[in-house]
Amino acid sequence: MIARAYTVAFEGVDPRPVEVQCAVTPGVPAFSIVGLPDKAVSEARDRVRTALNALRVALPSRRITVNLSPADLPKEGSHFDLPIALALLAAIEIIPPDAAEGYLALGELSLDGTLVPVLGALPAAMAAAEQERGLICPEGSSAEAAFSGATEVLGAPSLTALVGHFTGQGVIAPAEPGEVRMDASGLDLTDVKGQERAKRALEIAAAGRHHLFLVGTPGSGKSMLSARLPTILPPLSAQEALETSMIHSLSGLLSRGGISRSRPFREPHHTASMAAIVGGGRGSKPGEISLAHNGVLFLDELPEFPRAVLETLRQPIETGEIVVSRANAHVRYPARFLLIAAANPCRCGYLPDAARACTRAPGCGSDYLGRISGPLMDRFDLRVEVPPVAFSDLGRAPGGEPSPVVAARVAAARAVQAERFAGAGGTRLNADLAGRALETLAAPDAEGKALLLRSAEQFGISARGYHRVLRVARTIADLDGSTAVRRVHVAEAISFRLTTLSETMPG
Repeated sequence: MIARAYTVAFEGVDPRPVEVQCAVTPGVPAFSIVGLPDKAVSEARDRVRTALNALRVALPSRRITVNLSPADLPKEGSHFDLPIALALLAAIEIIPPDAAEGYLALGELSLDGTLVPVLGALPAAMAAAEQERGLICPEGSSAEAAFSGATEVLGAPSLTALVGHFTGQGVIAPAEPGEVRMDASGLDLTDVKGQERAKRALEIAAAGRHHLFLVGTPGSGKSMLSARLPTILPPLSAQEALETSMIHSLSGLLSRGGISRSRPFREPHHTASMAAIVGGGRGSKPGEISLAHNGVLFLDELPEFPRAVLETLRQPIETGEIVVSRANAHVRYPARFLLIAAANPCRCGYLPDAARACTRAPGCGSDYLGRISGPLMDRFDLRVEVPPVAFSDLGRAPGGEPSPVVAARVAAARAVQAERFAGAGGTRLNADLAGRALETLAAPDAEGKALLLRSAEQFGISARGYHRVLRVARTIADLDGSTAVRRVHVAEAISFRLTTLSETMPG
């Protein structure tokens, strides 16, 4: 007899179904696992054998073969322990032969039979629902899995409890979903003194998910502004929260199984490797750009990042996803983020101040910002110079609009876009507009179009830049409550495309 259990193997955020087959046959006593297992899966036989011994279950003196089907799909991770154990228990008739066939199972076994939480419980629950099965997982992973609400989730503390459940000696109650929370940062736009133009750029970026580049002298407030961008973004929708949480589940970032409605804000250091930024490495894990999906990716000191790392951002900025290619697999992760970058105008940082600039000015500026390629710079919709704040302004009381006021305008503009793009597939915000939809929905009036054509010719704006100006103008019109894109909206969008430091900036 062949006993079966079911689990998944992860390819990016996509769980691939795996059937665990166990056969106990006559022959020399052995316990083998086949089906392209990695080292962690191969070691499962020792963990399973010892855990069963802790349950006082003796394995028969026969040949035990576990096959992970399909055999040509790589199997990675310790979450295969539990389905292997269930298939084996069914094969030796400790539990009913078909007991586990109505479930997907994943979990790591400790040597005493306790189930250890594993990564990926939430996407596994979604896969179980698609296969019309329930999910069995460790108790510590059950809260996040139950958040899907699509299938029954059994969170078991140990293998002993599962055996009792399947043999009628005890019942494991279905798990309850984890807490849905909003993370309060305590930050507010009023903390930033002055910088009204930069604040306006933040509002436009938040309303349409437009990429923003801040350049200014050290201490002018670039990092303060960037850190406050999440305070004006609307909460994640239920669909966005599920998408983001599935990625965070694979990375072990869901705290106590709770789901956050706050948009992620990722700020990797400039020493981060390419695999850390775009994904890859052992197990092809998601990188920072995927962990920032539906949120913000902040790259401070942009020219200090290795150029090869920066160039890998060009494709996901355009497509909203990243494909990590390996010899035996192509792993796809979503990566639709709002990129905000900050940089000094030169290495010393004081290029605009003749009294403080180094002796290499102005050449140091073009050399420093020249580390950012023209094609990458061309993908920034908004470019803003952040001037130093006067000392007299630092002692003033907080001023300007607080974050909730700006956030209300952003939410209203996004609501207009949600209605505009209802049923439009992957188009959610103005930043996603392309092709005929861009030409139709973001077309300016005659005066606005004439201004854009003149500016494109005078300042050498690329075709990509031309379309990005249209998208930004559409967002400005939405913030203004205007159904038409007028000349004033185009003029503001063009002004954010050009900076007073444009002669030192590529593109």
